[in-house]
Amino acid sequence: MKLRSLVAACLLLCASLVQAHDSRPNFVEIIETEPGVFSVQWKIPATVPGAALPTIHMPESCTTDARLAMQQSSGAYQGRLVYNCPDGLSGQEVRIEFPVINPSLSSLFQVRLANGEQYVKILKPEESSWTVPDAENKLAVAGQYTLLGIEHIWIGIDHLLFVTCLLLIARTPRKVLITITGFTIAHSITLALAALDVIRIPTPPVEAAIALSVVFLAWEIVKNDETQLTYRYPVAVSMSFGLLHGLGFAAVLRDIGLPQTELPTALLFFNVGVEIGQILFVLALVALFLLARPVLRKVLESDDHDVHWNWITTPASYVIGGVASYWLIDRISGFWA
Repeated sequence: MKLRSLVAACLLLCASLVQAHDSRPNFVEIIETEPGVFSVQWKIPATVPGAALPTIHMPESCTTDARLAMQQSSGAYQGRLVYNCPDGLSGQEVRIEFPVINPSLSSLFQVRLANGEQYVKILKPEESSWTVPDAENKLAVAGQYTLLGIEHIWIGIDHLLFVTCLLLIARTPRKVLITITGFTIAHSITLALAALDVIRIPTPPVEAAIALSVVFLAWEIVKNDETQLTYRYPVAVSMSFGLLHGLGFAAVLRDIGLPQTELPTALLFFNVGVEIGQILFVLALVALFLLARPVLRKVLESDDHDVHWNWITTPASYVIGGVASYWLIDRISGFWA
């Protein structure tokens, strides 16, 4: 058993390191189909090794006669059981437990009761249990989806690299502000439309196109031709690709679901969370550049801001372009997997 646990732990660690964009949380949906009867369905990302899949625990008063059989489809492990819970779920605790370690995945619980009430809770990776409340709280939903938005932008490395490229192209504070604002407006539009199923595009092509957008911007930075449209009107580029990235953000919400009674709140604050995470990331990049400037000044024996900037942008663009190219090839090859 010790050897099996060690192997599972290593597999979990490797899976968490190699995945660039699989930021989807564990998703647990509990539906009361009739008074006291609950259908429990859950999805676990396929990046979790089969030997380390978590189990869902209902309150002790709940019973089931069925035997669990996990299935793998659509890039996730799926399970379903039906429980009889004579005491209901209000004020009761539900849990998700991993046999070894949690590979830094959040868990979203969604409960729908027969009387129409719905509850949503996002558990951080270090949390494993949740007590179902007596009533849905709008403020709690806002906080939970804000955190989910922040987490998604920080884990979605391809989105962060795209924002990095926008920053390297815009350069001046005024252009950076306009460019990021354009990106925000654009992806907010498609995020809302796709999350509400007004438009629907398969996720794999969207993710491949997102990788291609990063490759394109990295190549533009390498060319460093300020006569090109990308440099003259970066907001046009950020808004065009922002529409695409919004579809990527919406894929997360489609997988985890939106609470029907608090749908506008969840949608709004998920977007707010994405923007908070994006702003914090940009501020961190600016701070790193300011910290690096004294070192570059000594190494290059120059006070020229543009020289310092070019010494950062050129190597960074090659690294970003190389990583994004790998993602592009990997995601396109996944079309036929």
